[in-house]
Amino acid sequence: MFDGHALKLGGTAKLDSHGLFTLITTATIGIGQAFCNVPLQFKNSTNDGSVISFSTTFIFAIVQEYPGLGDHGLAFVVSPSIELQGALPFQYLGIFNNTNTGLSSNHIVAVELDTVQDFEFEDIDDNHVGIDINSLVSIKSASAGYFPTRENDTFKDLNLKGGDPMQVWVEYNGVDKQLNVTLSPINVSKPDLPLLSLTQDLSPVLHEYMYVGFSTSTSLLASSHYILGWSFKMNGQAEPIDLSRLPKIPGTPQVKENNTRIPQVKQNKRRIPQVKENKNRMLALAIVAPFIGLLVLLVLTFGALLIMRKKKFTNKLEDWEFQYGPHKFSHKILFMATKGFKERELLGRGGFGRVYRGVLPTSNMQVAVKRVAHNSRQGMKEFVAEIATIGRLRHPNLVRLLGYCRHEQELLLVYDFMPNGSLDKFLYGQPKGMLNWMQRFKIIKDVASGLFYLHHQWVQVVIHRDIKASNILIDNDFNARLGDFGLAKLCDHGTDPQTSHVAGTLGYIAPELARTGKANTSTDLFAFGTFMLEVVCGRRPVEHQASPEKIILIDWVFECLERGNILEAIDQCLGTEFVVEEAELVLKLGLLCSHAISAARPSMSDVVKCMEGEAQLPDSLSDIIKSRDFGKASNRQNLSATLISVPSLTITEPFVSRGR
Repeated sequence: MFDGHALKLGGTAKLDSHGLFTLITTATIGIGQAFCNVPLQFKNSTNDGSVISFSTTFIFAIVQEYPGLGDHGLAFVVSPSIELQGALPFQYLGIFNNTNTGLSSNHIVAVELDTVQDFEFEDIDDNHVGIDINSLVSIKSASAGYFPTRENDTFKDLNLKGGDPMQVWVEYNGVDKQLNVTLSPINVSKPDLPLLSLTQDLSPVLHEYMYVGFSTSTSLLASSHYILGWSFKMNGQAEPIDLSRLPKIPGTPQVKENNTRIPQVKQNKRRIPQVKENKNRMLALAIVAPFIGLLVLLVLTFGALLIMRKKKFTNKLEDWEFQYGPHKFSHKILFMATKGFKERELLGRGGFGRVYRGVLPTSNMQVAVKRVAHNSRQGMKEFVAEIATIGRLRHPNLVRLLGYCRHEQELLLVYDFMPNGSLDKFLYGQPKGMLNWMQRFKIIKDVASGLFYLHHQWVQVVIHRDIKASNILIDNDFNARLGDFGLAKLCDHGTDPQTSHVAGTLGYIAPELARTGKANTSTDLFAFGTFMLEVVCGRRPVEHQASPEKIILIDWVFECLERGNILEAIDQCLGTEFVVEEAELVLKLGLLCSHAISAARPSMSDVVKCMEGEAQLPDSLSDIIKSRDFGKASNRQNLSATLISVPSLTITEPFVSRGR
């Protein structure tokens, strides 16, 4: 049993009368924290200011509303303060935020039980234990599990989000400067071998007095996080937890305390005297009864029609809601967040609907709320597509979907708020926002990293189908994030993704896509190549007001290449303030990615390697780019052969896109 007076609870954390310590519940989105309200002394004068040994053990359980679909986990935290100022929910676990994670001034040590793979923090998988020091990029991590005995080295996997109680031991040896983390089911004795062992002196990190406790958060998928027992000790071994006194987890079968029978109470029957009915009353009832019956029938029919109408709309989304299940926001919360969807909160509008700025009343977190147009079949398709794709993606260069709401005829999607808006505002805004070369080059690399994740790193291949400047959002640190997945399609790795109609924006559509309507990663590469040229040249893909030779951006850059002066195409606003080698690389890569022959386009893996300096463009690149007659099969075959045999391109796989 926990002593409620010894704990400082924050956010959604609560302690009930039965000793059940709940950090966060399925119905909430936010942060749950609990710390000992008295700081503990981690250093003293007798050990030269070094951190002394400490030991803790606790039992936790994470129960998912949608079994098998994980949300962010929880962490044991050693912190200099109970109040973690500016801490955010979601992947930040209520410990850090997007500006302070990684700073040495945090003075925080945490052991995370993480149930979401976040590429931003280099997570190894979506079911791991990690040791964090001042950052959510773990110093050391391992998939959840244990070794039963020292002799038995067969690793046993554990599912952190399976709902079963598990025990964790966190032990720091102040002499050996070693931090060990051990995990096991509660019906298994403490394993001899720890899951994680880190040799590092914590003295530079921890202050003399520190607070210990737990922090957690949820976001996309509803879950409940429980701490069933906790023991902590400085300079000694934490006392074992009495398993017989653990509180019950809601929803689990209750153990019978005894077999005492509850006596049945007999009811006394009384004779109710019959009342003689008056003939006149019987006659009146006989006349009125048919009208009452007809009224009841009409009410029931009308109610059934309303239920069927509502059920018709709900059933359309039943399957994907269960499968993808992002967090549901209430319409009331989003109405309050956007101040009633006021015009002054409007961030932008398009064919899909409108996007509003909002502040969630529960966490004061800024968000962007998209109202999807639901008066068309396409609106519903785009709504489902966004949730089916971005709702499960985790990458620092992709806009993060926080949740959704369905209310009557409204479809709402909630995203991270990007304070700097979309990239096209900086390229074409009035007045035109100035981007220097370093910012432009980084934006291109950021989008390339996000596309590489979509095409190669995620569990499925994601075809975005609408890469363009207006769909690239810029965060507070000028990092670029790819958004708007309303046209995205999924397919398994190794298969050929096909679509039935042309989708995209004029100027970014590959020639073969316009002819056949079949999209794949290669058509995404064409749009990305056009985007690269757009950012460097500061021009839209199609400029109707330009001179005839400059109307099509790709053709204009290609003409500059043929004249031997490709740098002529660079945005004049940059003047001479750019890196020549980087500019040439991006322009040539842009032309190669937007090549008329799909087989000539590189994969995103190759693009990223070239931009990171891990691969070089072939010396014959200019000849390859100039071979733009895709109507002849012989030219296509010769070009493909040339690409595969290029010796100067130091990569491990062919430079020809395989349609993945």
